[in-house]
Amino acid sequence: MATAASENTSAPKDQADTAKAQDGKKDSNPRKRKFLLLGLLLIVILGALGIWAWHELYGRWSESTDDAYVNGNVVEITPLVTGTVISIGADDGDLVREGQVLLRFDPSDAEVGLQSAEANLAKTVRQVRGLYSNVDGMKAQLAAQRAEVKRAQDNYSRRKNLAAGGAISQEELSHAQDDLTSAQSALNNLQQQLASSVALVDDTEVSSHPDVKAAAAQLRQAYLADARSTLIAPVTGYVAKRTVQLGQRVQPGTAMMAVIPLDQLWIDANFKETQLGKMRIGQPVEIESDLYGSDVKYSGTIDSLGAGTGSAFALLPAQNATGNWIKIVQRVPVRIHINPDELAQHPLRIGLSTVVDVNLHDQSGPVLAQQPPKKASFTTKVYEQQLAEADALIARLIHENSAATGKTAQR
Repeated sequence: MATAASENTSAPKDQADTAKAQDGKKDSNPRKRKFLLLGLLLIVILGALGIWAWHELYGRWSESTDDAYVNGNVVEITPLVTGTVISIGADDGDLVREGQVLLRFDPSDAEVGLQSAEANLAKTVRQVRGLYSNVDGMKAQLAAQRAEVKRAQDNYSRRKNLAAGGAISQEELSHAQDDLTSAQSALNNLQQQLASSVALVDDTEVSSHPDVKAAAAQLRQAYLADARSTLIAPVTGYVAKRTVQLGQRVQPGTAMMAVIPLDQLWIDANFKETQLGKMRIGQPVEIESDLYGSDVKYSGTIDSLGAGTGSAFALLPAQNATGNWIKIVQRVPVRIHINPDELAQHPLRIGLSTVVDVNLHDQSGPVLAQQPPKKASFTTKVYEQQLAEADALIARLIHENSAATGKTAQR
């Protein structure tokens, strides 16, 4: 009985403790909820401030796109003469230097044409030398004829005086007059011939004579045809798109391979028209390629903003004036120059995908180029040597055939 009484007295105590604990929980839950709500509100405010700060300091001063690709020069190797391929000096992926031989054609026809042109120039030079000699010879004949006219004139004058005194007959005087007339006619004929000969060489020398210059031009053309039977690399780069085969007969203008200078690359980034409002030439750009990922960053600058949208220059441009029209945000190509030192450390290839981020803080640059280029953007001098060698050959042939040191025929 005592045990039952003690149990009955302890039960109300436990119920009282439980009620107190529940009242304590009820009192603490609103406070925790309040602190949680305040914390959440603080997080939202901090997040909003962070977004605002990001927009003010970075977001509104940056434009990016992943519609950007590596581009560069693709130098096509095409022949200028017809020929049969007998040698291929490089294959896809090979590095070639400027001036290195890439292809050779069968040179037989070109060499024969060159030899014929050399012989023609030598013959023409000698013929022109003959024109100058003819002038000198005719001048000597003219001087002799003048002496003959003077002799005939003196003879006629003397006989005229004798005929006046009756010392000689009129027939003899008539013969003297005929001789004078004949000598005078021969002198006039020689003067006309000399004038014609002088007109052929007047104010010229052998190297500047029109006949020699025409023959030299033919030789220069033949030399170029022979030189063009060997195709050389106009730039330093890597070979791609080789389609030519040994023994193939190719025509002028046939694309046989390409040389790509990987040190002359740029980025063509296609930005939406809504992104171009603050974009200026010269603004810095950060570039990331899919090839290397985020481990490699390139720096660059905006070179130019396109003069039209991509769709405007498409093969089949959109015709918005027909059918149902739906507005589509257009994209404008923007060319970006890549830092050459960084490009040399981490080479890129044409066509690779990139992500570009333009820093818009500097608004001092122009939207479009203000001055035309002062020099050519891309040049090669490998073909100048061909003409220089042709001119040297022409000068040597003219000199050899102009000098009066040749052997004369023995009679």
